[in-house]
Amino acid sequence: MIVVRRLLTGLVVLWAAATAAYLALLAAPGSTVDSIIGDGADTPLIRAQIIQEWGLDRPAVVQYLDYLWRAAQGDLGRSYLLQRPVREVIADQIGPTLTLAVAAALLGALLALTLAVTTRRPWARRVSSTFELVVVSTPPFLIGIVLLSIFSFSLGWFPVSGGQGFASLVLPAVTLALPVAGVLTQVLRDGIDRAMDEPFVVTARARGLGERAVLVRHALRHALLPAVTLTGWLFGILLGGAVIIETVFGRPGLGQVTLQAVNSADMPVVLAVVVFSAFVYVVINTLADLSYLLIDPRLRPAPATPTGA
Repeated sequence: MIVVRRLLTGLVVLWAAATAAYLALLAAPGSTVDSIIGDGADTPLIRAQIIQEWGLDRPAVVQYLDYLWRAAQGDLGRSYLLQRPVREVIADQIGPTLTLAVAAALLGALLALTLAVTTRRPWARRVSSTFELVVVSTPPFLIGIVLLSIFSFSLGWFPVSGGQGFASLVLPAVTLALPVAGVLTQVLRDGIDRAMDEPFVVTARARGLGERAVLVRHALRHALLPAVTLTGWLFGILLGGAVIIETVFGRPGLGQVTLQAVNSADMPVVLAVVVFSAFVYVVINTLADLSYLLIDPRLRPAPATPTGA
């Protein structure tokens, strides 16, 4: 039942995102045909093709239902500026963006876990809290510029721009990971503090377990639940942040595609990016919710008890 409920919730979110994108297309200045053409070539033949493809000569309800049906099948329209199906545009650029987002998420989670576990002493907590406040309060693009200035321009350790090789991934991933680590560390530390006061910790100590073992084997598991929820939400933030960070570091990916689509009013690409981002967000959050069952066995449904004859 839990899986079914999460899947149904995800479908509702996807429907809402697709509907919002469709309404944004209708609300754009000018006619719907003008919005779809954008800054591309405007000829009677192309206009007739758009009307036929989007069913603009049919009732509004039929247009909307046809749009949802095509989106459900992965048909996100055609970019008349790039003269390519939007699906191909997204597929060509999603790899670098997902690589950056996943690397930043893993690095941020690892850094947060390390800080939350190792900064238990008051002086270490104060130092860590100052670091967390700074990275959370600083805009990611400014962090990226500082990292570029130090490690690329001054020291020359990493390339200034581009997306080839592991070295080009390091600074963008660190840029996105630092704010994530700052937020997750605070959540993990608060969760650990609450868990250390629970009765099961007192029982574990009474069995002779040391503080480190109690922290890692018992308290940390309970502290992970809110952090996992936040990680799913933060991954969606990472996808949005990649738009700016890919521009700062000159990386290929959805960020560059989205920026170009916005500047050239290529609405089919913009709408496709919105719907695809919602899809990734739903998948990550569904996986995060289902991981609760692995982290905390108490949340698993109890097996059915056989009844006697």
